[in-house]
Amino acid sequence: MNKLKKMSFKDIMINYGVIIIMVILIVYTGLTSKNFLTPNNLTNILASMSSRLVIALGIAGCIITGGCDLSAGRMIGFGACIAGTLLQKMDYSNKFYPGMEPMNIFLALLIVMLICAAFGCVTGFFIAYLSVPPFISTMAMMEIVYGINSIYTNASPLGGYVSEYTNLATNKLLGMSYLIWIAILIAVLTWFIFNMTRHGKYMYAIGGNAQAAEVAGVPVKKTLVIIYAKAAAMYGLAGFMMGAKAGGASVGLGLGYEMEAIAACTIGGVSVSGGRGKVSSAIIGVAVFEFLKTALQFLGVNAFAQYIALGVIIFIAISLDIRKYVARK
Repeated sequence: MNKLKKMSFKDIMINYGVIIIMVILIVYTGLTSKNFLTPNNLTNILASMSSRLVIALGIAGCIITGGCDLSAGRMIGFGACIAGTLLQKMDYSNKFYPGMEPMNIFLALLIVMLICAAFGCVTGFFIAYLSVPPFISTMAMMEIVYGINSIYTNASPLGGYVSEYTNLATNKLLGMSYLIWIAILIAVLTWFIFNMTRHGKYMYAIGGNAQAAEVAGVPVKKTLVIIYAKAAAMYGLAGFMMGAKAGGASVGLGLGYEMEAIAACTIGGVSVSGGRGKVSSAIIGVAVFEFLKTALQFLGVNAFAQYIALGVIIFIAISLDIRKYVARK
């Protein structure tokens, strides 16, 4: 509170303006739309948030190091499609592997995360060892993954999943979907990694000043590879979760989700200039973003106009973050 008292109105708006405006919109929607703040709608928002939070937590590590990951969206679709091909019912007419029994869902999830992590390792290798900028490396991987996924699935939609898989979205524990509990577990694990491990300290050091970190003995290259591999594994998990919720998947699943995740992280306080960010930052950003999207739907805003609103928010959030960085310089 003392910190807020010392800040001028201008500083408050630069640091929290986007969040304040969104909260006002959410409150207005809650007052004017009787079904917006109902338990059922709030539960649906949390379920939708679950996979988005996993994506944001994965991409947050990349952003904290001063990088980014544009391959996240396509990696999500890839993970969802891999899971879909492994978890179809035996009697489904368009079964991808006609003679193969549906795999155990935990084994399928492990395969999805390992495959995605392998692609993340490649991205991290180019960034760390060949000094290819993260923007270029991840954009290239975005195209590669999309191409591989399209060839693998023949760009055909997948469906007919076993109930054990779709039950992740429909079944509940203590009144909340399993997907929400998965997101909570990932948030706790990510918090532990960020705050209680040497890897987390290395990550923040690289984001602060990679050259100084290397001089201080931080294994910068190895850490970057691990960060991008870990992020990709989390995108695979998010795709797995989305496939369960939708009951199907396609190569287009996840398109553009990386920009929403970056914007959510930035809104919450993860700096695109590197070195700063918390798990709580991603949680706040994703929550505000998901409530905003739902509020726009309840207010009857044109579906295409919603993309314009979200784009403006991304532009403003990142611009304000860069402004804060310049001010500190």
